Amino acid sequence: MKKIAAILISLAMSGQALAAEPLKMGVVVKVGGTPWFNSMEEGIKKAAKQEGINAWQVGPTAQDPALQVKAIEDLIAQKVDIIGVVPVDPAVLEPVLKKAKDAGIKVIVHESPAQKNADWDFELVDAKTFGERHMQLMAQCMKEQGQYAIIVGSLTIPLHREWAQAAIDYQKQHYPKMQQVGDLYGTGESLDDSMRVTNELMSKYPGFKGMMAFGSPGPVGAGRAVARRNKANDVCVVGAYSPGQAASLVRSGAIKGGYIWNPMTAGEIFVHLGKMVAENKPVTESSQVEGMGKMRVDSANHTLYGNNLESLDKDNLPKLIKMGL
Repeated sequence: MKKIAAILISLAMSGQALAAEPLKMGVVVKVGGTPWFNSMEEGIKKAAKQEGINAWQVGPTAQDPALQVKAIEDLIAQKVDIIGVVPVDPAVLEPVLKKAKDAGIKVIVHESPAQKNADWDFELVDAKTFGERHMQLMAQCMKEQGQYAIIVGSLTIPLHREWAQAAIDYQKQHYPKMQQVGDLYGTGESLDDSMRVTNELMSKYPGFKGMMAFGSPGPVGAGRAVARRNKANDVCVVGAYSPGQAASLVRSGAIKGGYIWNPMTAGEIFVHLGKMVAENKPVTESSQVEGMGKMRVDSANHTLYGNNLESLDKDNLPKLIKMGL
């Protein structure tokens, strides 16, 4: 009987140990090693300590949806509780995210509103506001006239296309003397390709006065092209970029400014929201998700919207750089 009692106690203790095992979460970003996603990784680590869960970032070696699929497959095999993703191509990820959900894994995405097979997407600003604010800034610099173009991180990223379309719609309504040239250019995740496109446009269009760029290397590449041709007074570069990477170009005027949300905050939200969802807590407009502020909840599309923008102007840049961005 004593042996049986000892076995039962041992089993009970093992069960308690298993129950106490922390939640596991892997966050797959677009590409590893960039300042933007390095900051996001810091946020993930910080929030993981706060929440008492095991969370880490997976950064593919290139911006390739196939590499994201492989990374998600690996996380499924590791039997994580939560998967976070910043998708390169949302449509390509649909089957593997369904596989994750079928395995009982919660899925949180960022920069991918209405993503299929995700529990929630979160945005720190709505797409319309983000695009319009950038157009207002660029139009002011261009004196509301001249030719401009728009770079996005990739033509397969719906959110970047939404930002761009919101900017274009606002221009057509408010700045009739401005004219978009070309279609969208999907080079914003490549500094070199963004430099090349900007150089080509400056050569092709004598009236070229503005470049809006999304994808953090995009504005830097455009700014370098403008600086090397001494066009800082002629071409207005605006966009979303990592402050530390672009500081010298902003100070010289080759980049005029832009807006971002804090990627470190986004990393923290991945963890806070992921834990809530994994614990089956309801997510409503009255929910407190640290970092989101006052939320707007689009339940039909499983998307959460905050209102948390930072200006990338010269005065605000030192503060952002001090934060590690």
